[in-house]
Amino acid sequence: MAGETGGVNQALGESLPIIRRSLHDEVVSRVRDLIIEGVLAPGARVHEGNLCDKLGVSRTPLREALKVLASEGLIELMPNRGAMVRRPTPPEVLDTLTVLGEMEALAAKLVCARAGDADIAEVRAIHMRMLDCFARRDRLEYFKLNQSVHSAIVRLSGNRVLAATHDTLQARIKRVRFLGNEREENWHRAVAEHEEMIAALEARDARRLGRALRAHMENAWQRVRDAL
Repeated sequence: MAGETGGVNQALGESLPIIRRSLHDEVVSRVRDLIIEGVLAPGARVHEGNLCDKLGVSRTPLREALKVLASEGLIELMPNRGAMVRRPTPPEVLDTLTVLGEMEALAAKLVCARAGDADIAEVRAIHMRMLDCFARRDRLEYFKLNQSVHSAIVRLSGNRVLAATHDTLQARIKRVRFLGNEREENWHRAVAEHEEMIAALEARDARRLGRALRAHMENAWQRVRDAL
């Protein structure tokens, strides 16, 4: 346990004061990032005192943040035992990626029929920011923008139930998806797949976009399964 705490201390640095956004949103974001990057590893117990000291907050906002992350499927709250970083099983990850692929393929049909030029341009803008992060090898910010591209496409479908369900499922496997780009060749392939997605979206080719989105999720499984 001491080793786990020491590793978290080193990764967190000396101080991470909350200075932007609302306190609640900032704590949720910081702890989520720690999970995605593996500082708080799957299966590890969340040491509330340590995190409170490093984030400069009391236990109340941290515990509220943990509840949010539990609803996202990243944290497991255990009665009288605190919180643990949830470890998804390989079958769960495969099933989730399969469902996400089908949901995004459905969104492709709706987006290509409904989205305006300005909407599609906004998705392109997110994609370009993602490519900038890829060029800098900023993996965490790249990953966040990558996920934003998928979320934006689904939201543009205009189907709120689809978008809400997609957000829920996407959140559950964020740490696993982040692992998919650890190998350089995998990262390059993922970027190329995103380029194809954006080209199909701008062409308003629903069939092509659906194929690209579904294939992207199938390939995501190939990229992450060994890490599980």
